[in-house]
Formats: sequence, C-alpha cells, structure tokens
Amino acid sequence: MTDSDYMQLAIEQARAAGVCGEVPVGAVIVLEDRVLAAAGNRTITDCDPTAHAEIIALRAAARALGNYRLTGAALYVTVEPCAMCAGALVQARIARLIYGADDPKGGAVRTCLQVLDAPALNHRVTVTPGILAGESAALLHTFFSARR
Repeated sequence: MTDSDYMQLAIEQARAAGVCGEVPVGAVIVLEDRVLAAAGNRTITDCDPTAHAEIIALRAAARALGNYRLTGAALYVTVEPCAMCAGALVQARIARLIYGADDPKGGAVRTCLQVLDAPALNHRVTVTPGILAGESAALLHTFFSARR
C-alpha cells in the first residue's frame, strides 16, 4: 500500500470520530506493511485531554507489539501533531510521520513549533507532510462549521 492508501485509512478513523462528536482526527500505525493500530480522537468520549488519535494509536500499537518502542513504524495522521503527540513520537521511536493538513493553531511539527527538530532530542523522525491534506482539512472545516 502507498502513503495515500494508509492516509485514507486514517481519514476513515477521523470520520468515525467526527460522527461521535469528536474533533475528526484519525491515526494509523504501520510496521512492515502491517497495520498495528488505528484510532480516532476520543478526548470527549474518554474525558481525557491526552486521548488524541495519535496517543490512542501509539498505546494500541505498543500493546500489539508487546513493546513501547515502535522502532521502524510509521504513523499516519490526518492533522499535524500537537506538542504532546510530537513528543510521544520521539518516545515511541516512530521512524516516519506522515500527516495530512497543517495545523496553524497548534501544530508542533512545522507550523507553530518544530518539536521534532530540537537538536537535543535523541531520536529523529522523518516527516512527510501534505498527504491528502485537502480531504483532511475539509473534515475539520465541515466539523467546526457545523458547530458555529
């Protein structure tokens, strides 16, 4: 499968989260062409400010592997990760981050902050932005427009 194919799976997770009243963000973790985990945002459902799609997917992938280090894995997420999620990628030793839309209000990979570029970090994550960005951004736009 291609980056676009895996991102499409993340978009499906985002849509499902939106149906549940969550901000429509979805994430998928892949290792050696195998989907280890897929999740959507659950902050409202779980009453947990850390229940971002990325964090839920990281937890599930770690359980699936039996290891908190996800060395060699790729994370596909529909929106640029926040500072918390970017930090978690480093802690999990994610090899690649592939995301859809930039987040100009809270993105911590290349818009507001560049957490992954901090020179003191002991792990580097390869970043590919903009995969299915239009579709990812449209989900957010539609969701927030309906609530205003």
